[in-house]
Amino acid sequence: MTKESLLSISPIDGRYKNKIKELENYFSEFALIKTRVEVEIRWLLFLLNTKSFKFLPSTNKNQHKKIEKIYLNFNLKEASKVKSIEKITNHDVKAVEVYIVKQLESVGLSKLSEFVHICCTSEDINNLSYALMVERYRTECLLPNLKSFNKEINKMAVKWANISMLSFTHGQKASPTSLGKEFKNFYHRISFHQNKINESKQSAKFNGAVGNFNAHYVLDFKIDWPKITKKFISSFNLEYSLISSQIEFKDNLVFLLSNVENLNNVLLDLSKDAWLYISKDYLKQKISSTEVGSSTMPHKVNPIDFENAEGNLSLSNSLIPAVKNKLQISRLQRDLSDSTVSRNIGLCFAYLEISLNSLNKGLKKLEPNKKKIKEELQESWEVLAEAIQTVMRKNKISNSYDTIKKLTRGKELNKESYRNLIENLPINEVDKTKLLKLTPIQYTGLASYLAKLK
Repeated sequence: MTKESLLSISPIDGRYKNKIKELENYFSEFALIKTRVEVEIRWLLFLLNTKSFKFLPSTNKNQHKKIEKIYLNFNLKEASKVKSIEKITNHDVKAVEVYIVKQLESVGLSKLSEFVHICCTSEDINNLSYALMVERYRTECLLPNLKSFNKEINKMAVKWANISMLSFTHGQKASPTSLGKEFKNFYHRISFHQNKINESKQSAKFNGAVGNFNAHYVLDFKIDWPKITKKFISSFNLEYSLISSQIEFKDNLVFLLSNVENLNNVLLDLSKDAWLYISKDYLKQKISSTEVGSSTMPHKVNPIDFENAEGNLSLSNSLIPAVKNKLQISRLQRDLSDSTVSRNIGLCFAYLEISLNSLNKGLKKLEPNKKKIKEELQESWEVLAEAIQTVMRKNKISNSYDTIKKLTRGKELNKESYRNLIENLPINEVDKTKLLKLTPIQYTGLASYLAKLK
């Protein structure tokens, strides 16, 4: 761990830095500055390449390549220059504009200086930059990571499909299931939210100071500015917001964050269930000889990965509502209180990524304790009460449910008492034989089949 990591106030940039390093490409201060530079340069190039803009100085392809390199070759050293300018301007977007002007001058293109940031308000650059960073993270990082994670969940579901197991409702023994089916439940739920996140494409606006193209219209009223700016926004593979105030209303971002919040709840459920199965000794954790479970109890093998995931998912879900609620509300045409909140968007995703990392690690350590699972299920003949009363109903026996309720509720049945109960039932011999052959291990319905479904 570096000195900088050791001195970080946030564990995201300290303890967990290596686990989420790829997020630096999307949500760091450097990423934001670089994306702003990219947006400013691409707007300038877009104008230069659009024939209807007669007011622009003439340029050639070689000059365009020089302009393009300003953002393509942008690095930490260049970002430091922007931060130095910001100390003077006390305005982050203006610092980017000044930086670009200086870069143009350095390659002999000072004639373009006045056209950097033309017709733009800072929020045009900012909303597009944040949308672009979030969209790139969503498509390049979040969705691939989710797909990979869920693929492993499905493998476990299929692998453990035939391991019959007691289920527990309200913490009490319930009808048997299979270990694989319980993991299939999570695969199915994660897939649902993964699809919702896949639909959460980001949007941006580029319509000036209060959303009305005021400066654009003064510049040239003959140009179809909505059409032009839509084409520009679409070049980033983003949705276009024509109607806005100074800010883009962030409803698509809120839709994404809401879907992530819902996904987090499913992952929290998975973390807690894995923890409970470990505590019941249904799942065992592979032991590393070098790891320590407790500083005073040498025997401990704690489910720390699932506890870590639970904690970080809770942090993500505590931040998301705050970010959503702030970004959807702005006084009149705009106030600046959303600015500092926007800088924390990456934290919502960072805590999720840390959790996915921990869950991946924890799940790979798990193996079913088949002996324990089988022993508990074999000793739980009372869970066949459901099967008995169902067959009794089929045989048109009155008060079937209440009869079995009196005989089994709050009681434990063994094989012998179960057989005696069946032998004394007034049902047909075919059904009686079927129930006599039935065991708790066999009474899993379609659990194995469902666990193996694609």
